Amino acid sequence: MIANAGNPLTGDPVVFMPEISPGAIGGRGVKLTEPWIVRAGVIGFSAAFMLVFVCVPLTLVFVKAFEKGASAYVAAITEPDALAAVRLTLLTAGIVVPCNTLFGLAASWAIAKFSFRGKSVLTTVIDLPFTVSPVIAGMVFVLLFGIQGWLGTWLDARNVHILFAPAGIILATMFVTFPFVARELIPVMQKQGTDEEQAAVVLGAGLWRTFADVTFPNIKWALLYGVILCNARAMGEFGAVSVVSGHIRGATNTIPLHAEILYNEYRMNAAFAVASLLAFLAVITLVIKKFAEVKVKDELAVRGNHTAGGR
Repeated sequence: MIANAGNPLTGDPVVFMPEISPGAIGGRGVKLTEPWIVRAGVIGFSAAFMLVFVCVPLTLVFVKAFEKGASAYVAAITEPDALAAVRLTLLTAGIVVPCNTLFGLAASWAIAKFSFRGKSVLTTVIDLPFTVSPVIAGMVFVLLFGIQGWLGTWLDARNVHILFAPAGIILATMFVTFPFVARELIPVMQKQGTDEEQAAVVLGAGLWRTFADVTFPNIKWALLYGVILCNARAMGEFGAVSVVSGHIRGATNTIPLHAEILYNEYRMNAAFAVASLLAFLAVITLVIKKFAEVKVKDELAVRGNHTAGGR
């Protein structure tokens, strides 16, 4: 560290400046002053943690899935109950993700672009699924739509089935996943500001033209990022879905529930084969997530530079 002696006449405080390495010029950063053993320890601990708790378990899923060969693996994921679980999982994600995408766009646009009463309440409600256990969320739907629930008798009289049916699974999954898109878009839209939209409106652009030509290009990667996270959670949700599904084979079992049933029946290879589908989805999600994350950071950096240059 290099100390500035300060001004002895005015009594200005001493200012400590970090030691700058020659390589710092040009954006390579400030030279680290920590001992090499500290840096090596932190990096080694992080790498070991990731290896033990992420890489090894993920690898073992695929090893166990293919333990009895490719034919046994294919048989496990193509049996009727497994295919039914895959179809229900895809149906649930196919409904939940577009709905939550529309909600996320609307909510983030309202929060980032407008001032209105109840704005803080809306922001808090968006975070609600993050603070409530998925099992509790499932029990709420049982309280609402169960035969002894508030709406159960009325629905049963009209032969409408929510619980122990795909409708209940979709509703429960939608509840636990609706914050993901909004939470990714809100900070990006707030960083973007409203100047460009206001300019477009002044030039005569309508609402949809403004969104398509001005807003969407600036949020497309953040939107993709949120959609990916929402889709991954929708396909992998277990707690809330387990409460409302009834575990009916071939009817209300999603991929995670079907894997649990196989595991409880000691059909380990089949269980890991089905679980590998979700593991494969996780790997794909991670790759796309990283790509979208980099794009979001690049766009925010470019926007920050433009904003600073405009000042």
